[in-house]
Amino acid sequence: MNSLVLGGCGFIGGHLVERLLERGDAVRVYDRSPSRFRGVPRGAEYVEGELGNHGLIREAVEDVEVVFHFVSTTLPKTSNDDPIYDVRSNLVDTLQLLEACVEAGVRKVVFSSSGGTVYGPPETTPISEDHPTNPISSYGIVKLAVEKYLGLFHHLHGLDYAALRISNPYGPYQDPAGQQGAISVFLNRIRTGQPITIWGDGGVVRDYLYISDLTDALELAAEKETLSKVFNIGHGHGASLNELIGLMSGVVDGTPEVEYLPSRPLDVPVSVLDISRAEAELGWRPETDLPAGISRTWEWLLTLPETGVRQPD
Repeated sequence: MNSLVLGGCGFIGGHLVERLLERGDAVRVYDRSPSRFRGVPRGAEYVEGELGNHGLIREAVEDVEVVFHFVSTTLPKTSNDDPIYDVRSNLVDTLQLLEACVEAGVRKVVFSSSGGTVYGPPETTPISEDHPTNPISSYGIVKLAVEKYLGLFHHLHGLDYAALRISNPYGPYQDPAGQQGAISVFLNRIRTGQPITIWGDGGVVRDYLYISDLTDALELAAEKETLSKVFNIGHGHGASLNELIGLMSGVVDGTPEVEYLPSRPLDVPVSVLDISRAEAELGWRPETDLPAGISRTWEWLLTLPETGVRQPD
């Protein structure tokens, strides 16, 4: 399978690229810069560029069967600061990408959507794909709009697609000093002797998915022809922030220092995904439980210098 991975030097994209290369696939990586932690995976063709470089995107999709799209210029909590930028740089540029895919004869697009923000505050849990979609961030609105345009391009041009509404992925190579990824960030603060900051009382519940389970789902989504096109991809079980701290205490052999701050209105109390559709149509189930995933993430963090960045080999 010839694949193009947009955002192939990022956390999710990098793991997927390695998986595809292990299978012997031809992989083209498109990203604005190499990974801070491991550079460009050996064996992959690397194209440096922005999603908004439409001419370069047209070249990148040539002779490609499947396009994996992980690029986003915003985060949920920053997207509302400038919704126009969010729409221009994510929605409009993705439409240009889809047009290029049609022109190049790409078979399928696998899109990284959001398992939390597209739904907004949940009315019921676990959240199924049929749950109302009422995003409260521009990030979620744009993700949902891309899903709809994927459906339109499928209808008009026969471009197949799968939109994966991913929960909260974590694992090795996730930026431990980033703005996303509670498990990696919390563990790194423990490693560097800093207190963990929690907004609220620690009762917020989220669905955490280990990265290898996510790459399994991405592989299956690219390969399988399914009746459904939108899939929740999560662990299917939730854990509170306080439960995470308890599990981490067992892994690091100590009690982390925790600082509780006033809760934020953007944090919904519970977000857990119903993954039964992915189980039925993709034949996928997550295999890594939280204790094992936290332990593997901790082991990777211990290989980093105090700066948190390891130079690529």
